[in-house]
Amino acid sequence: MSRSSIFGLGFLGLIIVSGLYIISAGNSLVTLDEAVTASWAQVENVYQRRADLIPNLVNTVKGYAKHEASVLTQVTQARASVGQIRVNDASSLKSFEQSQGQLTQALSKLMVITEKYPELKADANFRDLQSQLEGTENRIATERRRFNEVAQEFNTKIRQFPTSIIAGFKALKERAYFQAEQGAKTAPKVDFN
Repeated sequence: MSRSSIFGLGFLGLIIVSGLYIISAGNSLVTLDEAVTASWAQVENVYQRRADLIPNLVNTVKGYAKHEASVLTQVTQARASVGQIRVNDASSLKSFEQSQGQLTQALSKLMVITEKYPELKADANFRDLQSQLEGTENRIATERRRFNEVAQEFNTKIRQFPTSIIAGFKALKERAYFQAEQGAKTAPKVDFN
């Protein structure tokens, strides 16, 4: 066997190994991208669960707190605005987070109102709804954390060499993270005066 044929076989082997690596790296990027998309779908799922619970909670409170209409209106409006935002980049994620924050604030006001009505707090339907809402808030936090973890793994992979080259060919972009709301570091003050 001549040197040129050995060189040719070595070159062919290098091309095959490189091609297999490129295919493997491309497939792993697709897998991670789909994991981020699936994780985002789960985040939307738990937010939708919260949005679905709110009308029942509002209607239950309405029966007891008829004169608290402004807070009930805020909750209803905040819930409606949440469903209108579609997330496809970092700025729309920020808008989504802001509208969810407004909904959270409105719900907090609603919970403070319920403290004024002891018979409402004792109502089994209200307690069940409140418990479901609390569980949903925990699910939201869990799914946001999972989304950030999957997004971090994806973002890390597309920035690493040589997969960054493949990510560039596939036009894959970094995914935005959920971040704490402004003022989240300050504990809320509860005042029943």
